[in-house]
Amino acid sequence: MGAVAVASGDAEDLARAKAVLLEQGTGKRRLGPEALRTALVDLHDFWLSSRAAAIGLTDRAALVAVGALGRRELAPWSDLDLVLLHDGRKDIERLARDLWYPLWDAGIGLDHSVRTPGQAVQVAATDLRAALGLLEARHIAGDPALSEKVRAAVRQSWRAGIRGRFDELADTAHERWRKVGDVAHRVEPDLKHGHGGLRDIQLIDALAAAQLVDRPAADVQAARMLLLDVRTELHRLAGRARDVLHAQDADEVAAALEISDRFELARALSGAARSVAFAAEVGLRSARNALPRRGLAALRRPPVRRPLDSGVVEHIGEVALARDASAARDPALVLRVAATAARTGLPIAAGTLHRLADTAPELRAPWPRPALGELLSLLGTGRPLVDVVESLDRTGLWGRLFPEWGAVRDLPPRDRAHVWTVDRHLVEACAQAARLTTRVARPDLLLVGALLHDIGKGRGGDHSEVGESLAVQVGRRLGFPEADVAVLGRMVRHHLLLPHTATRRDLEDPATVTRVVDTLDGDGLLLELLEALAEADALATGPGVWSPWKRALIHDLANRCRAVLAGKALPGPTPPTAAAAELAGTVEADGRAQVRLDEGDPAGVVVAVPHRIGSLAAAAGVLALHSLEVHAAELATLGGVAVFTFTVSPRFGGLPDPALLRSDLTRVLDGGLQLPEALARKERDYAPRGPAADPPAPARVLWFDDEATGAVVLELRGTDRIGLLYRVAAALEECGADVRWARASTLGASVVDAFGLAGAGGEGTLGRAERRRIEKAVLTAAG
Repeated sequence: MGAVAVASGDAEDLARAKAVLLEQGTGKRRLGPEALRTALVDLHDFWLSSRAAAIGLTDRAALVAVGALGRRELAPWSDLDLVLLHDGRKDIERLARDLWYPLWDAGIGLDHSVRTPGQAVQVAATDLRAALGLLEARHIAGDPALSEKVRAAVRQSWRAGIRGRFDELADTAHERWRKVGDVAHRVEPDLKHGHGGLRDIQLIDALAAAQLVDRPAADVQAARMLLLDVRTELHRLAGRARDVLHAQDADEVAAALEISDRFELARALSGAARSVAFAAEVGLRSARNALPRRGLAALRRPPVRRPLDSGVVEHIGEVALARDASAARDPALVLRVAATAARTGLPIAAGTLHRLADTAPELRAPWPRPALGELLSLLGTGRPLVDVVESLDRTGLWGRLFPEWGAVRDLPPRDRAHVWTVDRHLVEACAQAARLTTRVARPDLLLVGALLHDIGKGRGGDHSEVGESLAVQVGRRLGFPEADVAVLGRMVRHHLLLPHTATRRDLEDPATVTRVVDTLDGDGLLLELLEALAEADALATGPGVWSPWKRALIHDLANRCRAVLAGKALPGPTPPTAAAAELAGTVEADGRAQVRLDEGDPAGVVVAVPHRIGSLAAAAGVLALHSLEVHAAELATLGGVAVFTFTVSPRFGGLPDPALLRSDLTRVLDGGLQLPEALARKERDYAPRGPAADPPAPARVLWFDDEATGAVVLELRGTDRIGLLYRVAAALEECGADVRWARASTLGASVVDAFGLAGAGGEGTLGRAERRRIEKAVLTAAG
């Protein structure tokens, strides 16, 4: 089809033939991504060679492809990168014009140049991007000897000059990684430029062309195919060149690749990208060590092997095995190498990793005490732990130590608050926990508990319950005593207890504290470990998850639990502050709303208004209008005055002027300011300007009974938006529900808001019909 369609040499025919290929999008005729790329390469090769012959591009000139066409990796909307070579032909400008203009007129993207062999070699010697392109040059038409002459000369120049160009090559890669981020961990990864993307595979190819490293291994080649397939389908779906896989496109791309859903696609991409990233990092290190030595450097003695630990040495800036080291005789050797690398900040040599992967046996249960000691030493290093575990995992050694890791490896998170895959999150949490070890009596249990707290994910069922049995299994294999094994299991089982309780329940309710203490069976050590684990977990989740407000709540809850364990009386409900009482008195005197702003971390806002339906919603709406995020609200009534104490933090900038808050609140209560319209305008002003976001997940309401005061807890789970608390509070007040307190927990784009309610007239319970009515109103407001 393609050959006939483009036989005339008209670029419009080329564009039409390409369109026919892309229109085969459904049914049995649909080309798979690899077949589509092959067809596109063949189509363009045929048109270019036909056009070259038609315009007389034969002897003393050649057309070569670089870039995607040169690599035979042409995606549907990739530009053509072409170089017209010539050896002094007088009509070269005409040849170029007859080649380029038809392509431009047909709207085909084109990056082009015209070079003599000497010019091609010269530009490759001075321009890194041009050199990398010409290393991949492929003959299309004209004089093949001329193409081969240039290709060979460029490769020879690249090998001869790599010592002087290596730093630029490495610096360019590291800067790209810094700017673009990891393909494996981005919600919307850049498949081409990201760390672990297609550019890194081309980097490995360039190092191999310089004869510094081997060609990419099988896992990298498989990763290349997946990245290319995803990029091809992304082009086909978008109808234009696209390198970033946006969340709203992921399901369609997954379906086109016959992958079950976007989560499985994300998991496959993560595994592929991590293989590429690891190979690129190791390739750069290996290449640097393999650079040819010249002059006096060639006469120097080889670097000495400096002892670092038993069986472990430093060699040319890497951690390596001593010559007599044997993993078969030394069960702790793998972990000692890893701990030494993390402690010194030196990478583990690729040869050492592969040698250990080939020779290290699985450790028998229970582990020898030295092996457990080296593991704890590794986990306690903090941030350096992350890269070391990654290198062990990419070579199969980490999975040999922890077979349970397979279920969470490359597992994508199910909520937007998490920025890492589950396995990376576990390692990040352990690194954060290393900073907290001085706060707890058993730092060893904190480190291992942090490493395992989400190990139950990816297996179905409640991950905390599943994880408990896995943690017990791992603890026994590591050689912990049974009492410690039980603590590890319960750490994993209850790792969400403190943050969930602190952010969704009334901490002044004695039953809340009693429930936590009973759940932990009065174990003070477990309470201490869970408090530190809650902080490490939140810090490893994503930006903003561990806030001053959340820290204060969890610390308050833990202190109340410790008071119960010590037999001390819990403090009663906090009485209204003097400031609140003063504000209430002012309102009673003149009938106007009053506002007090207390700066702090987090900040507080006290609002006093004449008690009436809608006052809570009005106060919450005004705070949202002034870009204040509400974390908690305490409600009290002093005489005929409603006093609301809000814990807040600014979404943008600093805190507003309390006089402005009071002015706007007065206008709302008087009807001069319509909050729904004002908040809708604000939401539009701060809406994302980029690609359309995923449609929000449907909101959900859960009910819990709070046995201390008979209050009912309504828990709303949904997507955050400006003024959400205002809308929900308004719905509750319109339903006649008595809101006693509120907690708002924001996790990325998601929120969990809890409200302590009583029925109309202050009754302590809500019937089933009343709950259904309130639930419907709240879901409508949150929609």
